[in-house]
Amino acid sequence: MFALVQLNDPDPIHWVTLYGIVALVSLVSNFRKIPRSVIYLLSLSLLVYAGFHFNYFTNYLQIENKNELFGKMVYEKPYLEGTREFLGLIMAAAALLFQLTKTS
Repeated sequence: MFALVQLNDPDPIHWVTLYGIVALVSLVSNFRKIPRSVIYLLSLSLLVYAGFHFNYFTNYLQIENKNELFGKMVYEKPYLEGTREFLGLIMAAAALLFQLTKTS
């Protein structure tokens, strides 16, 4: 679902690919065991990438109207899109790390 929502993003190929990989790992893990090292590497990559968006998230935390996050993209407020991307990357990493809790 995350990947499909990104189709209207200004850079959809980037985000659809990223979230598509997470979806693919989750799907394949239902049928085959994914090496833990692959899950850790992908998760770490997502968390490092999220780190580049962390500043936007801290800027967002300082505004009064938190509901702006759920509205349209406002180019004068890049912290909104940066926060969305940060949260999406954190959720994607969490989804991958969840795969580690599955029993073999």
